[in-house]
Amino acid sequence: MTDSTPIASLSTKDLLSIADLDAGEITALFDSAAATKADPSLLRGTLAGKSVIMLFEKASLRTRVSFEVGIAKMGGHPMYFDHSSQRIGQREAVKDYAKNLERWVDCIIARVHDHKVLVEMAAETRVPVINALSDLEHPCQALADFFTLREKFGTLRGLRLAYVGDGNNVCHSLILTAATFGVDITAITPQGFEPQFSVLKAALDKAKISGSTITVTNKLSAVQGHHAVYTDTWVSMGQDKQASDRHAAFEGYTVDEALMARASSGLEAPAVFMHCLPAHRGVEVTDQVIDSPQSLVYEQAENRMHVQNALLGALLGSQASR
Repeated sequence: MTDSTPIASLSTKDLLSIADLDAGEITALFDSAAATKADPSLLRGTLAGKSVIMLFEKASLRTRVSFEVGIAKMGGHPMYFDHSSQRIGQREAVKDYAKNLERWVDCIIARVHDHKVLVEMAAETRVPVINALSDLEHPCQALADFFTLREKFGTLRGLRLAYVGDGNNVCHSLILTAATFGVDITAITPQGFEPQFSVLKAALDKAKISGSTITVTNKLSAVQGHHAVYTDTWVSMGQDKQASDRHAAFEGYTVDEALMARASSGLEAPAVFMHCLPAHRGVEVTDQVIDSPQSLVYEQAENRMHVQNALLGALLGSQASR
């Protein structure tokens, strides 16, 4: 990147939680992502001579491709290790694995079942560790989502986001990011599927500073007056045995045209629809909604790469230590 390109200055070497970043740092990442999205040549050579390993316990399309392509565009060397049949820490201790990797690679990107694996790995290695998804959070997804909202609306100020569905890892990162920026967020979940209390407490602490309003409810009527409606799969990877029970519990929570119309009530323009994908069409969202002009799902997917490029540039790029 050139000296004129905005480079984020991060106070942390790792990204395990979206809470690791403050509003200024995320804004700097967004500015860098916007600049390099507009002019990809600015990426050239940013990660020259750098090797990045991706350790994936879970299947992936967007996360794997966006990181691999992004690293290659920046002149780095991506390596993919499939841990779907042998979880991290099973063959050898997480500590030993991390301390070996730090001697060969410049960054570890891990997509895991258990968030504790990321925490242990980050504590035991000198190189940055990036959370590419865990059972607790999905910070790279939330970064792409809020970058997409900024692109769409020009600002995050005054926005209201409704999340409908499971109070899962994606929901957690969205709530924390909203609280960081002062965005009002409403999490609408079936009873018993609310976001974790520890995450809500951390978000509420941030909201005291940012002015964000955080609402958790089981009532679908609460969707009214929100600029964006977000949903995710009702059955995440590793929850297959719970599928029938979950589908029964989530009955009525499908995002359809009627729900989107309710969300748009009182707004100057129709609410936009968001989903981190993969989507189960006809389950958590209808075809009419996900294929509508108000759907931002493919923009979100594209922006994963741009925001992650900015993150990698901040952590590893030639100007990151300046």
